[in-house]
Amino acid sequence: MPPLFPKLAARLSRRMPERVNATSSAAKRNRVNEDITSDNLRLIDAEGNQVGIQTLEQALSAAEESGLDLVEIGPAEKPPVCRLMDYGKYLFHKNRKRQSARRKVKQIQVKELKFRPGTGDNDYDIKMRNMKRFLKQGNKVKVTLRFRGREMMHQNLGTAMLSRIRTDLGDSIQIEQMPRLEGRLMIMILAPAR
Repeated sequence: MPPLFPKLAARLSRRMPERVNATSSAAKRNRVNEDITSDNLRLIDAEGNQVGIQTLEQALSAAEESGLDLVEIGPAEKPPVCRLMDYGKYLFHKNRKRQSARRKVKQIQVKELKFRPGTGDNDYDIKMRNMKRFLKQGNKVKVTLRFRGREMMHQNLGTAMLSRIRTDLGDSIQIEQMPRLEGRLMIMILAPAR
């Protein structure tokens, strides 16, 4: 039976990511306490000292005595390596590290500034000041020069304005896309110099 609202169903299906295979996410998680299947294992205590090879029952009783969890950290080893630790605290610190790493990533944005062939000097100065600020923040700048009506016959004025922008910015920029005419727009993309 087709969906009642086909356009909405198509839009929602594009937004929703495919379901990740449950086995792949389960394989990334460590086995804890009773989930460990191996009979013998190499045990490491809470301070990081090697205790030696022990049976699962001995390791579980040691974990219970110390009030910690038995976590399998090396499942591929022979015998598997397990450690005594507070698993909840471990997961908390792991998530915190991941979040702080995500916060530190710099997102580069593309800022757009629009000009016309007849843009006055005062407007030009304000737009140049904004452009320098965007480039200093590490963002890219898309300079769009729009031609209207008969201005299309005077594309040399637009080319002159874009070359003026390049010379005013000097060596502080790197041109990612040279000025190119697309319909009635002349577009140039700038990035901060590295």
